[in-house]
Amino acid sequence: MQYDPVKRRLGVVFNSTPLLRKLFYHLLDLLLLRAWHIQRELRAWSSDKKDRSLAIYDAGAGFGQYSYWLSGHSSKWTITAIDVKDEQVADCNAFFQRIGRPQVNFEVGDVTRYTKPEAFELVVCVDVMEHILEDEAALRCYSTSLRSGGMLIISTPSDQGGSDVHEEGEGSFIEEHVRDGYNIDDIRAKCLRNGFSKVDARYSYGAPGKVSWKLSMKWPLLMLQTSKLFFIVLPFYYLLAYPIAFVLNMFDVRMKHPTGTGLIVKAWK
Repeated sequence: MQYDPVKRRLGVVFNSTPLLRKLFYHLLDLLLLRAWHIQRELRAWSSDKKDRSLAIYDAGAGFGQYSYWLSGHSSKWTITAIDVKDEQVADCNAFFQRIGRPQVNFEVGDVTRYTKPEAFELVVCVDVMEHILEDEAALRCYSTSLRSGGMLIISTPSDQGGSDVHEEGEGSFIEEHVRDGYNIDDIRAKCLRNGFSKVDARYSYGAPGKVSWKLSMKWPLLMLQTSKLFFIVLPFYYLLAYPIAFVLNMFDVRMKHPTGTGLIVKAWK
């Protein structure tokens, strides 16, 4: 399926007021298992940094969900967020100004070209690498932009069924993906040869997460693609499905998975 048209429909609904946009962010935090994994890593990273002035780079920021989460944890952190979509960047800048968070700035840019040498302590890259062919160019830009000791955190599909591809010849569930998923050893090697000295990669979306993803994301997205009328049905669907997905998400973030359809990668310069 094409994910961008669904995202545009959601944007129209939730961009109308700051309150609705905040609600949208909170819904994404609840529904998206990758947000659970990323926020867990960010909490660990930030545990001793809330009182320090730090610079963060949100690479391929999309709706700005993670820039919002990070900016809510410390007003001393400045966040530079990059995305290729002009309209999305304009919407995000307007929203962050309206809610009084001028330390967050969105710019139109390409993650495979954008560099700010040794400017950032953290680079966040969520659901981006699977969309770009020149992934090693992006990794070089990330390492160049990090200060010594800085960390990159990536969430991306794995080659163990990521993008809902399980057999050779199957198409990706998200048509905008240029690769179905990364081999865990391959992404480690790419990080190491593009400026990073240490890499920790682990699987996400293990057995519990696979079921949760279908309940909370795959089936609702298919409904929305079928008809806009499902916007009316969706709240009732989630009343039934989300309690189950919530428990599954809790298990997924607490378990160590021998395999999984997602990857969480941390790399240090």
